[in-house]
Amino acid sequence: MSSELPRTAVPYGITDPVERARAELKAALHAIEHKANFPKRAAKATERASAQARLFADRNPTGAALAAVGVAVAVGALVWGAVRLYTR
Repeated sequence: MSSELPRTAVPYGITDPVERARAELKAALHAIEHKANFPKRAAKATERASAQARLFADRNPTGAALAAVGVAVAVGALVWGAVRLYTR
């Protein structure tokens, strides 16, 4: 089992104050990059959601078909309502 630290953590046992400050700065910059990189986080969330949807479709094809129809109806109703509001 690997006990590798995440990139946003500061390792224990650093006694040199300069090395500790460098490690803290490096960890802080990685944490900021992780929080600020919205496209990367969105891509990972999309991959997770699509994998879950595929798994659900494999286990329950009827439910997946009904869910797809429900989403299509909801999107259609939303577009219809928006167009109706716009044309009034």
